[in-house]
Formats: sequence, C-alpha cells, structure tokens
Amino acid sequence: MYKIGVIGDKESVLGFRAVGLEVFPCDDPDEARHTLRRIAKEDFAIIYITEKLYENLVDLADEYVDSRLPSIIPIPGKDGNTGIGMRSVKQSVERAVGADILFGGDN
Repeated sequence: MYKIGVIGDKESVLGFRAVGLEVFPCDDPDEARHTLRRIAKEDFAIIYITEKLYENLVDLADEYVDSRLPSIIPIPGKDGNTGIGMRSVKQSVERAVGADILFGGDN
C-alpha cells in the first residue's frame, strides 16, 4: 500500500500525523534534500513539502516530474503561502494540457 509523506518544519507538519500521514520534520534544506531522496525510493505516492523548503529543492523535485511516483507537491507552511505551490500547479497543468487554462496567461 502506498503512503503519503510530509516534509517541513516541525510546527507545520506535526498536525498531518493526526490524519495518518508520515511526517519528516526538518528545518535544514540539506536534511530535507536527503529525506526526499530517501523516501522517494520507498512506497510513497505523494510527498508534500512546505514551500519554504521546496524553494531549495526545486531542482531535485524536477527529477521526479516524469516519474509515475512519487508526486511531489509544495504546500504552505506555518509562515503562510509564498506562491510557489500555485506556480508549480500552473506549470504542471500547462505541461499536461499545452496551454494555461488556469489563468489564461495573466500570471
């Protein structure tokens, strides 16, 4: 059975444990990079990463774009939304559809 993981600062990720997700608290981008590489090799279908850490891991996350699993998704952390998550979704949709159907090219 596939699992769902969450990587991010402790305050942002601990709540996900209550709903059955596996959490990997870390504040250091290098530690997050190591954790992402490690759990991507395991049975994780989805890996959420707080946007603050994701900004430092975009290059690594891009390595998994063409892979069936895992799907790596940036989420807002305790500090709020940085916009990188929405940009990531927009790029994924453009890549899949071939056009910007979300914002009509305005963003």
